[in-house]
Amino acid sequence: VIDLTGDDKDDLQRAIALSLEESSRAFRETGITDEEQAISRVLEASIAENKASLKRTHTEVWSDSPNPHDRKRIDNCPVGLKNVGNTCWFSAVIQSLFNLLEFQRLVLNYSPPARVLDLPRNQKEHRNLPFMQELRNLFSLMVGSKRKYVDPSRAVEILKDAFKSSESQQDVSEFTHKLLDWLEDAFQMKAEEDSVGEKPKNPMVELFYGRFLAVGVLEGKKFENTEMFGQYPLQVNGFKDLHECLEAAMVEGEIESLHSAENSARSGQEHWFTELPPVLTFELSRFEFNQALGRPEKIHNKLEFPSMLYMDRYMDRNREITRIKREEIRRLKEHLTLLQQRLERYLSYGSGPKRFPLADVLQYAMEFASTPTAAQQQRVPVHKPFTQSRLPPDLPMHPAPRHITEEELRVLEGCLHRWRSEVENDTRDLQGSITRIHRTIELMYSDKSMMQVPYRLHAVLVHEGQANAGHYWAYIYDPHQRCWMKYNDISVTKSSWEELVRDSFGGYRNASAYCLMYINDKKPFLIEEEFDKETGQILSGMDKLPPDLKHYVKEDNEQFDKEIEEWDAMQARKAQQEKLALAAAAVSAAPSSTSTSSSSPQPMSIESSPPDNTVPQQDPEYLEQPSPTNDLKHLQEDTERAISRAAAEQEERHPEVLLNAAIKLEYARLLRFAQEDTPPEMDYRLHHVIVYFIQNEAPKKILERTLLTQFADRNLAFDERCKSIMQVARAKLDLIKPEEVNMDEYEMWHQDYRNFRETTVLMVTGLELFQKSNYVEALMYLIYSYQYNKELLLKGLYRGHNDELLGFYRRECLLKLNEQAAAMFESGEEPEVTTGLGIMNELVVPCIPLLLAHDTEKDLLAVEDMRNRWCSYLGQEMECESLRKSPPVGYFWRF
Repeated sequence: VIDLTGDDKDDLQRAIALSLEESSRAFRETGITDEEQAISRVLEASIAENKASLKRTHTEVWSDSPNPHDRKRIDNCPVGLKNVGNTCWFSAVIQSLFNLLEFQRLVLNYSPPARVLDLPRNQKEHRNLPFMQELRNLFSLMVGSKRKYVDPSRAVEILKDAFKSSESQQDVSEFTHKLLDWLEDAFQMKAEEDSVGEKPKNPMVELFYGRFLAVGVLEGKKFENTEMFGQYPLQVNGFKDLHECLEAAMVEGEIESLHSAENSARSGQEHWFTELPPVLTFELSRFEFNQALGRPEKIHNKLEFPSMLYMDRYMDRNREITRIKREEIRRLKEHLTLLQQRLERYLSYGSGPKRFPLADVLQYAMEFASTPTAAQQQRVPVHKPFTQSRLPPDLPMHPAPRHITEEELRVLEGCLHRWRSEVENDTRDLQGSITRIHRTIELMYSDKSMMQVPYRLHAVLVHEGQANAGHYWAYIYDPHQRCWMKYNDISVTKSSWEELVRDSFGGYRNASAYCLMYINDKKPFLIEEEFDKETGQILSGMDKLPPDLKHYVKEDNEQFDKEIEEWDAMQARKAQQEKLALAAAAVSAAPSSTSTSSSSPQPMSIESSPPDNTVPQQDPEYLEQPSPTNDLKHLQEDTERAISRAAAEQEERHPEVLLNAAIKLEYARLLRFAQEDTPPEMDYRLHHVIVYFIQNEAPKKILERTLLTQFADRNLAFDERCKSIMQVARAKLDLIKPEEVNMDEYEMWHQDYRNFRETTVLMVTGLELFQKSNYVEALMYLIYSYQYNKELLLKGLYRGHNDELLGFYRRECLLKLNEQAAAMFESGEEPEVTTGLGIMNELVVPCIPLLLAHDTEKDLLAVEDMRNRWCSYLGQEMECESLRKSPPVGYFWRF
């Protein structure tokens, strides 16, 4: 948490320097920054503490909007899937499969075997075939529905017995296996019926299953066998990218024994792919069981994966060349380790707990030797009157040698300068060698002969949360729009590779990929649309569907159209009723002279204190009130301006340093605003919530978190200069513990500020209408703004606006309205009398108790004036029929 008070610049700089030094050392040793380690620890603790909260947050059932227009599909946007209770995992998996157009065609065109219609069904047929039909129905709606999202409840219901829980990755992986098994069984039955005398080909096996050759030695005996695989499991812990995971999965045990002619007792094996499936799926194991805690835990390590994956190095046909390259890489890595150890001795020199770069040590020694001796420096006496009885010896201004001759200095400077140059050259040579080795390893498989089996990333399934609870969504590549799409239950939006990386690689947020789906880039039929054989046109929408599914979707669309028609009719009836009610109210309660002006009202300002007896005659000045959109825009501009100023003033470019500097600059600016004495039309409280907080003495922790939230705005990510600072701010927000900032108190302060702004809007709107002599509508705004403002002022003097000012306009508006009603009454014309009595009955009389409640002298006088005005009519002859029926004085007896 950032300290916003006090002059602690020197302490801050020292702390930053130490932090950067420790972070640099830790990063060189482990490859993980202190910030990443801290975030990981906090996330682990948060996961354990907030299990119940996560379940509530991420497993809610989506509730439909009552307005069907909100649920209407826009153009040909992809259709989402409704979360029907802990089913976000279902949406992620199904959307990934649906967007494999070859798989989509297989499902849509599936028909059950004819023989099962007559024969009793076994357990598989009783389960798999109904599921296949519901999956077909679901896919058909996802193709041709007019709805923005559809309900998968029927398909989910059939799957309920396939898994125990839907909240952990283990169960989701089990579900995916189960789903593919069911589909395989369903297609197998159809394949066996269609094939006559031939070995049946199961399209599910052809699409998702491959084979690998296991070659190894077991207790000195060599073996070789072929195995089939579907989803290929990969361990995440301890690896930095997908190729490292694959290398570890393909090689097990002491592999040297495989290539040795000697009969060794060692055991080990290698895996070599002999046949890869068109759709290659990797299951990333991001969960492990913590024996000490007795619960599963999620692995947050960062794991990178490419958008294009070349599988040549893992193919059996490239076995020999891959072994040669692996041996070369192993040798290079051993040499790399030695070079890094040597470099570390130069970069972290010394035998104590604190170590420094050797070149800097030599430079410091040279600076010390070159400093004028103690005798040459101006001496400054140091006085300590409370700790000594006599003056101490004079001390030099700077550390320096006590005695050194010119010859000694010349020799020493020559040696130190030569040694420093040698150290810098050695360091550069080591760094250059390390860089070249890294580059050699990276390019080891970059020749064309090892780039013949390309697989393009099709889908990434993401899990956010902990081992036993969380949320799932999917990123799926759209080859036609050439962009990534994010499928998050009912929400389907355009995304980017950068967002995918942020959510999927792990290591920073509590979200990471648990399943990667790659497709063979040389088999375009997997994602290509189907063509009509007669016309040659691409089949899209309803044209894709077989007749039975066309009818199914058509019925659902007709039902949705009917729902829209009924809604529109209901809204039309409501609008007509409201229109009639408003017309009746206008006739009975508002004379033509008080009708609202059709021109758009302009925002206005108010004087700091009202006149004693009359309404101000001069036109008011204008009070600017930014719209919410403008507020956000100005806030972002202020944030970017503070970051730019900090970058210009700070030599250190580390994001955390710039963030601290920018926050201090922004706070100083807002503090000046809060301390200025300004007229109402320049009320800085409306410009920034921090000004409001400072004037009302909000707790320091509330100020700090609010400012940190300002710099954590995601919109800053669009500016590369601000992106890293925004990321640090978001990380700092995540690190704030609940006991450090009371979130209930934090929300209460922000709610007060929202109430203050809403009160301001009511007040200004009421004053605008008052100035236009529209007293009927103005009175309602002024009454509500006065009441809300009174509640704010109970908490503090600067929580709201001037209550005397608001009270004056409320009182004057009521007097003006009463005067209008009385003038109509005095006219003697029956319509005018009726309207005047309506105004008095519906508006004046109900508002009089509000004036009496506050018991101010001017309000009491106003009430007395209105009462006397109507009581004076007692002596008049009641000739009008409406007047005889409703005498006005009766309304004031209660007062």
